[in-house]
Amino acid sequence: MPLQQWLFLTVIFFANTIEAMTGFAGTMLAMPASMILLGVDEAKTMLNIVSLITCTAIVLSNRQHIDKQQFFKITGFMLLGVIIGLWLFTLLNIPLLMKLYALIIIIVALKNMFVKKNVRKLSHFAAISILISAGIIHGMFLSGGTLLIIYAMLALREKAVFRATLAAVWVALDSGILINQAIQGFVTPKILLLTAATIIPLMLAIALGNYLHKKIQQQHFLMLTYVLVLISGLFLFFK
Repeated sequence: MPLQQWLFLTVIFFANTIEAMTGFAGTMLAMPASMILLGVDEAKTMLNIVSLITCTAIVLSNRQHIDKQQFFKITGFMLLGVIIGLWLFTLLNIPLLMKLYALIIIIVALKNMFVKKNVRKLSHFAAISILISAGIIHGMFLSGGTLLIIYAMLALREKAVFRATLAAVWVALDSGILINQAIQGFVTPKILLLTAATIIPLMLAIALGNYLHKKIQQQHFLMLTYVLVLISGLFLFFK
C-alpha cells in the first residue's frame, strides 16, 4: 500500500475517534489532509462513505437517544440546503466562499469559548436560516456540521441526545450524497478497495470514541465541541 494511503488510514482513525465521541467534526477535521493525500473528488467520496459507516454505527447503538422531532426538522431543512449546495458547487468562487465560511466558524467558536453571555433560544427565522445554510455548505464541502452546531448546541443540550441525533442526520444526508456521487462515477473500484482498508482502523476509532464519550463530562464535552469548531474553521481558512 502506498505511503499516502497509510497516512490516510491514520487520518481516518484520529478523525473518526472524534466523530464517534461527539457525533460531528470527523469529516471536517479529515478533509484538508485527505484532499492533499487523495485528491478533491476522491477525498470527498471516501470521507462521505467513512462518515456514513461511523454514524450508522452510532445510530444503531444509540437509537433511544435520538430526538425524532429535531431529527426531522434538521434533516428537512438541511436537505433543501444540500440540494442547493450541490448545484452551487459548479457555479461559485469556491475558494473565496470557503474563506468567508471559515471566518464565520472561527468567530462563532471564539464567541462560545470566551463570551459568557448565552443565547437561550434562536428565532424561527434564524434557526431555519442556519439549517439551510448548513445544508448548503454540506452539499458543497461535506462540512456543514460546524455551522449546524450553532443550532444544535441550543436545541440538543444533553450530550447523548446531541451525538445520536446528529449522527442520524448525517446518515440521512450522506446516503443521498453517496447516491449522487455514485451517479457521477466517483465510486470507483479504487475507492471501494480503499474503503475496505479503512474498516479495521474505523472500527477501532468507533470503539475508542464510544469509550471516551462515556467518560467525558458535559462541561468538558461542550468545551471540546467549541475547540473542534475553532480547529475546523482554522483548517478551512488556511488550507
